[in-house]
Amino acid sequence: MSQLEKLLLRLLRGTSDASIGFDELCSLLTHLGFEVRIRGSHHMFNKPGVAELINLQRDGANAKPYQVKQVRTIIVKYKLEE
Repeated sequence: MSQLEKLLLRLLRGTSDASIGFDELCSLLTHLGFEVRIRGSHHMFNKPGVAELINLQRDGANAKPYQVKQVRTIIVKYKLEE
């Protein structure tokens, strides 16, 4: 099982939102086919077929927990888990 698969499982479980690494989450979204645009501290991800825009910001080395929850909601809604 790859690191990205393990991260996806942790993300979908929803038990460790505060400890998901920012760089790991960005890599996962890129792996799932999202394109990134960076404006200052904002990393904005979009993907054809997904109406929502994902906006991530660092919280130290981790992603912000409420943004991790938003990513989980979009992955589940659009059935993006591989």
